[in-house]
Amino acid sequence: MARRQSRVLQDDEEVQLDMTPMLDVVFILLIFFIVTAVFVKEPGVDIFRPESQLQESEKPTLLVAVTANDEIYVDGNVYELAQLRNAFEQLREENPRAEAMIQGDLGAPAGTVLDVQELLMDMSIPVKISVEEG
Repeated sequence: MARRQSRVLQDDEEVQLDMTPMLDVVFILLIFFIVTAVFVKEPGVDIFRPESQLQESEKPTLLVAVTANDEIYVDGNVYELAQLRNAFEQLREENPRAEAMIQGDLGAPAGTVLDVQELLMDMSIPVKISVEEG
């Protein structure tokens, strides 16, 4: 008889699930997706690029923009030509296989664009110049 009473008492108790392991898994997945996500790099300024007949879809890791006012933007920051080598070296430490793309405005001085390209080539960083599809 005592045995039957203990079963009845167990059924009346409320059963609660432990949510901690599930929350741990959810947070681990969230951290995994944040770490493995590829973020789109923006140069930090809107550029009106010259038109071309050929257009390849590229995903560069380093975007450089040269404006019509002869300003050089890298990752949203303005740099002088003399400061670019240090900026590129820091970005290259983050990603040793960095590939660069230069976006030159229609009114941008060609000499500045070529100076940036030459600097990247001297540092052995593959570089392409972006154009608007015509």
